[in-house]
Formats: sequence, structure tokens, C-alpha cells
Amino acid sequence: MRKLKLTELGRMNLEEYKNSEKTPLVVVLDNVRSALNVGSAFRTSDAFRIDGIVLCGITAQPPHRDINRSAIGATDSVDWTYQESVREAIIHLKKNNYIILAIEQTDEKIFLQNYNINKKNKYALIFGNEVNGVSDEILDLIDACIEIPQIGTKHSLNVSVSLGVVLWEFFISIIGLLSFLFLREQS
Repeated sequence: MRKLKLTELGRMNLEEYKNSEKTPLVVVLDNVRSALNVGSAFRTSDAFRIDGIVLCGITAQPPHRDINRSAIGATDSVDWTYQESVREAIIHLKKNNYIILAIEQTDEKIFLQNYNINKKNKYALIFGNEVNGVSDEILDLIDACIEIPQIGTKHSLNVSVSLGVVLWEFFISIIGLLSFLFLREQS
């Protein structure tokens, strides 16, 4: 066994990526304070070829040294926008027929494995601040809250880890495992 070299991975170039079909997911970062977490969001979003990222509030924007450190170029491949108000961003996404899901711990949550992902829908997934979570002001706008089940002593996962877990679940449900394996073989 040996590790593959970057040249052996068969990844598409930036132009091919930009012109490729995207997974109908938008990530909304609601006042994420760490630029490193923002960079990780870009890198993970690139990996699953999502539609884009909406950066809101105090969330750092490219170009930024710490975003670049963890994104490793994904700020060039993943489309993104900035909206000062997360509420306005959600209203805009709703008008464009996105189902709005907050990744949050609430009294009316649905555990991730129990949420019925319909591949015909477009989803906006909101990830909140590392300390305060998703803004209270948008809870009246969302369609559901998704929670990642946990059994340890900590109350939550790091936002970049949560993002990876949730995006994988949505990606594989929308694209399908067999399609994913076929796409990998083609590259």
C-alpha cells in the first residue's frame, strides 16, 4: 500500500469545477467567529461540490490569511456571498425555494439520521456561532432544526466538524452512494 500523489487523484481543475453540476445545498455561516472554521467550511463545501456559501454578520470573508490557511484554495472554487443580516439571507433563500434547516440543539429538533432528505429539494443549512449557535432571530424562519446526536460530556461539536458530518449526510442522500462511487471512478 502507498499513498497516492496529488497528480494521481484525478481531480478536476478550477474551470471544470466551476462548470460542473453542483449539489443543491447552500451553507449559511451565521456569525462564525473563527476564520479557520470559515476556511474549513470552504474546503468541505468544495469536496461535496455544493452550490455556495453565504457568510453573515461577523463571519470573516476572503481574502483572509486564516481562511486561506484552512481553505487551501477552495475560496476560488466555491461561490460565496456576504450578507450582513442572516435574517435577510434566509428570506432571500426562502424566496428561491430553499428548505431552511438550522443545525442546532432545540426543543423541536430532528436528529440528523431521522431527517427525510428529499433529493428533489434544495436545502440551505445554517451553522451558527461557536459559542452562541444559530441566531435566535431566525428560528421563526426555519423549516426545521437538525441535531447531530452525541453521547459525550461536551454539548456540541466544532462548527467545522458539524459541517462535515451534515454535508456528507446530505450529499450522499442527494447524490446516492452508487453515483458517488461512479463519479470517483470517472475522475
